[in-house]
Amino acid sequence: MKNLAHELAALRARHQYRTRAVMEGPQGADVVIDGTHYLSFCSNDYLGLANHPRVVEAMRKGAADYGAGSGASHLVTGHQRPHHELETALAAFVRRPRALLFSTGYMANLGTVAALAGRGDRIHEDRLNHASLLDAGLLSGARLQRYPHGDVDALRQHLDADGAGNGLIITDAVFSMDGDVAPLPQLAAIARQHRLMLMVDDAHGMGVLGSTGRGTLEHCGLDMAAVPLLIGTLGKAFGTFGAFVAGEEDLIEFLIQRARPYIYTTALPAAIACATLAAVRLAEDEGWRRDHLRSLIARFREGAQHLGLNLLPSQTPIQPLVVGDSERALAMSAALRERGLYVRAIRPPTVPEGTARLRITLSAAHTEVEVDRLLAALDGVR
Repeated sequence: MKNLAHELAALRARHQYRTRAVMEGPQGADVVIDGTHYLSFCSNDYLGLANHPRVVEAMRKGAADYGAGSGASHLVTGHQRPHHELETALAAFVRRPRALLFSTGYMANLGTVAALAGRGDRIHEDRLNHASLLDAGLLSGARLQRYPHGDVDALRQHLDADGAGNGLIITDAVFSMDGDVAPLPQLAAIARQHRLMLMVDDAHGMGVLGSTGRGTLEHCGLDMAAVPLLIGTLGKAFGTFGAFVAGEEDLIEFLIQRARPYIYTTALPAAIACATLAAVRLAEDEGWRRDHLRSLIARFREGAQHLGLNLLPSQTPIQPLVVGDSERALAMSAALRERGLYVRAIRPPTVPEGTARLRITLSAAHTEVEVDRLLAALDGVR
């Protein structure tokens, strides 16, 4: 048995020990954490919808109409009218025949991959994929190969060496720690050439990228023929909770029959589905949120370049400032906190050794003045 106290001490010594802060009140640009007010730049609430009055009221009404919990899995008595309406709305939003709700994005990835691949199959994943995608590949029992980040030539060489076979190519659309966009058109061409299914997790692009916010596939001009399997997350730009898989009719029906995390998990509370439906409609109707967010991203990057800050090349709300070692990243995060700004340090093993960073995220809830305040603070603490 492991010596847990020793393991925890080792994490502290490597500056990799994680702690939780207690947040009081709703998400937003201004938050209260451990009793202190901060300007926050580390939430994934990209469109500022998590505390929108219409979303909150939809959840309140949903709880009044349907209760606090769903009571069972979707296949027993847990599939309620709001779930059904939300699946229909999400399918229409991403322009696919069907969508299927999951309780979390982690479960959506685990369930989908395990249902579609197993022993004798091959899975090819970007080395910087989210942990849920990598775990899904490992747990499926298929042979997992990880290609260097964004390197389509290396992937092509792997596939040429492997020969024909059933399997999946799996990638994040927007990488959660780097903020860059996967080379989806090239990946789609490779998948088509090798007769593999391309699965894309658009957790951080959905609602944000594309002219109408339909995500990274819209941004890249790709349809369902190019990317048959799309995963979307509801807890980021839409501001609520849960996830969905979208694709053709047979794909969704197969997942209902075979995706164990779907079959054997209590459904999301219907009130969350009500809130999410309101958020999806807001994301569609209020394009100014994306316009404002893009303006803030451009302003931040221009200011960071003027200051000589080492930002990674991202045009998304995720703006990582790589500082190198974990101790320095923690020190900078603490110094920002002393100045009233809340930005968390991201350290190994979440990111590779030597690339500890401040993961700065922007939201439509921020103002230009607040972005300028962040830049001034970064200039003061570096």
